[in-house]
Amino acid sequence: MKCLNNRADSHLTGQVEHELDSVGNGAWVNQGYSGSPPPLPRVVSTIYNPQPLFQGSMDSIYKLDTPGPFHHPAEEPPSTEKGLVKKQRGCCSFIKGLWGTTLTENISNNRELFVRTTLRELLVYLVFLVDICLLTYGMTSSSTYYYTKAMTDLFVNTAGESGVRFQSIGTMADFWTYAQGPLLDGLYWTKWYNNQTLDSGDQSFIYYENMLLGVPRMRQIKIKNNSCKVHNDFQDEITACYGVYNEKKEDDLSFGLINGSAWTYHTEKEIKGSSHWGLLTTYSGAGYYQDLSRTKEESALILMELVDNLWLDRGTRVVFIDFSTYNANINMFCIIRLVVEFPATGGAIPSYQIRTVKLIRYITNWDYFILGCEMVFCLFILYYIVEEILELRIHKCSYFKSIWNILDIVVIMLAIVAIIFNIFRTVKVDKLLGKLLEQPDIYADFEFLAFWQMQYNNMNAVNLFFAWIKIFKYISFNKTMTQLSSTLGRCAKDILGFAIMFFIVFFAYAQLGYLLFGMEVESFSTFVKCIFTQFRIILGDFDYDAIDRANRVLGPIYFVTYVFFVFFVLLNMFLAIINDTYSEVKEELSSQKDELQITDIIKQSYMKTFMKLKLKKEKISDVQKALRSGSGEIEFKDFRETLKEMGHADHEISAAFSRFDRDGNQILDEDEQEKMKIELEEKRDALSTELNNLGMNYGKELMEKPVTSSEQKNHSNQTSVDREQFLRLTRQVLHLETSVAGITTRIELIMEKLGLQEKAKGNKTAGKLSEVSMEIGYSYETASDGSVLVCVDRGMKAELLSRGSTVRSSNDCHM
Repeated sequence: MKCLNNRADSHLTGQVEHELDSVGNGAWVNQGYSGSPPPLPRVVSTIYNPQPLFQGSMDSIYKLDTPGPFHHPAEEPPSTEKGLVKKQRGCCSFIKGLWGTTLTENISNNRELFVRTTLRELLVYLVFLVDICLLTYGMTSSSTYYYTKAMTDLFVNTAGESGVRFQSIGTMADFWTYAQGPLLDGLYWTKWYNNQTLDSGDQSFIYYENMLLGVPRMRQIKIKNNSCKVHNDFQDEITACYGVYNEKKEDDLSFGLINGSAWTYHTEKEIKGSSHWGLLTTYSGAGYYQDLSRTKEESALILMELVDNLWLDRGTRVVFIDFSTYNANINMFCIIRLVVEFPATGGAIPSYQIRTVKLIRYITNWDYFILGCEMVFCLFILYYIVEEILELRIHKCSYFKSIWNILDIVVIMLAIVAIIFNIFRTVKVDKLLGKLLEQPDIYADFEFLAFWQMQYNNMNAVNLFFAWIKIFKYISFNKTMTQLSSTLGRCAKDILGFAIMFFIVFFAYAQLGYLLFGMEVESFSTFVKCIFTQFRIILGDFDYDAIDRANRVLGPIYFVTYVFFVFFVLLNMFLAIINDTYSEVKEELSSQKDELQITDIIKQSYMKTFMKLKLKKEKISDVQKALRSGSGEIEFKDFRETLKEMGHADHEISAAFSRFDRDGNQILDEDEQEKMKIELEEKRDALSTELNNLGMNYGKELMEKPVTSSEQKNHSNQTSVDREQFLRLTRQVLHLETSVAGITTRIELIMEKLGLQEKAKGNKTAGKLSEVSMEIGYSYETASDGSVLVCVDRGMKAELLSRGSTVRSSNDCHM
């Protein structure tokens, strides 16, 4: 709407917008039907009689830069002191407007301000949400999945000539078969599929696209002998005992060939390793390690030496194979860790970990676009930090009572951590790559960076999730949107009580399942697995045959009773609690009075803009009438008198006249009048076009809007009126309300100034009021009961209450 007003800016327009805005936010809401009227303004302001308060800020093209011949004493520039106050207020208003939220604004009795503030917060937050989505999705790609799948198929699912795959490793012999077969074949690609040699020197490109960074590393952790105690009956037959892994039981003695890193123990700090969470337990980053070579032949010799000298023995509890690759086509690193655990029970348990991450961030144009989004993200975080600080200063400890405020802090803290890690990761990768390029024969340890990059991605995923959930905070002004939060909030106590009862039964069944089937069924092998297995049973995912095989008697009893009590009884009780509370909330919301909605605000803004354009057009018509009323040259005096009769203010008339009085002789000649007529006509046509467009859109909205039965009932007894008539009546009511408010305030100020304090001083007060009213053009009468009857020269009757006497109007008072 603002663009329309700017295009059709007309004569005498600046004041109209200020007049309409000064009435209040609810200017186009009939106060007689919407509640208590707004507070009266401190300064009298009417449509055609503006006050100097607005003149200083009036943005009009006809405003004179210097006092001219038409300057009036009332229009005095503000003093320096007042200017400083205005500057301070303007700065505070700017900060308040920029960071104004529902927690910093006084919205207790202003529903419209609440909706407007919430909408502004929502729009700003949506921009932030789009930015964080671009950041999150900009760091990922569908190529990540295919890169991971290619590496998985090659090193995990590919079988050698003996048929051993990584996932099928069950013994130490199988491990060595896999290491000397599929592992070496997958690591070193030196020939094309037609046996032609690749022109890449001693550098390996896996799948011809993925460069092997540095050399692979094999590391094992061993357990000391006699780390467990053998029973007395078996001590003669069993001379060695290797228990389950424990970091305190790690073997740190040299063995085998003694010399070399493969036979000498190294601490976690020495090899800059990191702990690993395996399937059985968590392993430290220490142990015995062996780096392979850059060629397949040399690596095969190294592996053969390890096999011949029995590098793996009974004390070995885990073996790690670590290497990294880089694909320049998609700018992705793939950090691969193959793990084979050797439990104290014997056998082998393989597992693997493949992390595909983007460590080098800024290469393509899209990457630099993401960099720009990151900068915008930092500005948003700074903005929200200031916002939360302001809210915290106002509400102090009560600030933390709202779950949304706590969610705001969580989002901000996660974002700050993400920003810090982003800087750390960029510096660390540059340093590591520089070292790797200088020494290509060393092991490229990207495990640390890959781990924290994955945590960074996980943190961004959680942060984005919270960011989406936070939208509910800004759409709570709508009754429909509040049903979810109101339902959950009201039934929280009931759900908490039910949860206690539910988990007592649930954990009882979990312990029963663990003890009955834990020795045979994998999904019940640990207590934690039992918990998740029972949740899967609720959703219909279960293996009944495995339960039945584990215990033919108690298995079916467990299953039937669990499904009956948990699924049919407890789960339906949970749904009944929510359903009952939802019905209550919905019934209460339906019985509540409809509050101000977004559509109402849009309509009010629409009507306000419509009326602004209408008033502009009327004022242009007044100026055109003043021009047509004159003959030949028009003097300022005649021009002023004509427009004064139509209700225009002096400063508006002076600005309009000075706009076209080029020579400053206070006379409009024929050329100046012609220019003025042409410009007025152009602006009038533009306003007419805009008014027609607005009117057509408004009529179209009314025709398309479905009329409900309640609306038909409410409007059945009302008489339909023409839209033009309605707009004219609305404008007249606005003029009337503004004039009455201004006159009432002015007389109240006069009576306070005269010190009307007691009713007994009514006659004396009336005498003083008479003297003042003579100056301002009002008349009064004193009634028989001592009250003062005030009459306004425009026919407006004002009933005023004073401290000493009652001021009222009567039918005997005429204009």
